[in-house]
Amino acid sequence: MTSQTAPYGSWFSPITTDLITSTSIGLGQVAVDGDNIYWSELRAWDKGRTVIVRRKPDGETEDVTPDGFNVRSRVHEYGGGSSIVADGTVYFSNFIDQRLYQQKPGSEPQPLTPDISMRYGDGIFDNQRQRIICVCEDHTQQGKEPTNTIVAVDLAGNSNPKVIVSGNDFYIAPRLSADGKYLAWLTWNHPNMPWDSAELWVGTVQDDGSIGDAQKIAGGVDESASQPEWSNDGTLYFIWEKTGWWNLYRWQQG
Repeated sequence: MTSQTAPYGSWFSPITTDLITSTSIGLGQVAVDGDNIYWSELRAWDKGRTVIVRRKPDGETEDVTPDGFNVRSRVHEYGGGSSIVADGTVYFSNFIDQRLYQQKPGSEPQPLTPDISMRYGDGIFDNQRQRIICVCEDHTQQGKEPTNTIVAVDLAGNSNPKVIVSGNDFYIAPRLSADGKYLAWLTWNHPNMPWDSAELWVGTVQDDGSIGDAQKIAGGVDESASQPEWSNDGTLYFIWEKTGWWNLYRWQQG
């Protein structure tokens, strides 16, 4: 047996990164739709592609996302909230072109947004108005910082997304109340990070789908609100560091 001396960090090893990661799976975005359970799988062996998987009531699992599509949003660069499931239809952001797609059962994905430099993520389904409400990041202005807004995407796919909340540098977590009357969202501005200073707002959804009577509920300078979620009875629950600690709060329309 012979030995060989090599510079630090340059020695040969039979343990490669491909060997370690070739069978690994990253799981995320679990959703329940009727009797089916959906989740996303990040697959290292498929060049890092993320697919939506469905588990049927009988226990059978199957891929929903066809070859050529990669379910991943690049909103805020790190992404998040790249898919929604509603009544058997999957809506997702495709990594390659960042367009929002609709995939009905047994059909190929169809784009809902125009083929321009925009990104979509963190969406929710507005069943009453047959639209998706999501964060939009506009990269169409070359040489300028992207513009962040909250938009409504018509499921008919025949119009540009409609901006319903704007004016600040960043938005996340649009959340619609169970009765469809109120929209909550988080927002913050440069130079803050969302875990340092972020505001929670709630607005009324008007008859035409626009947002009115917006009011700040929590958060502000040097204090952050996060993770808003509505209960079925119209109570908004969220995390707020008002006292210097992350505590659970609730809010109801007066």
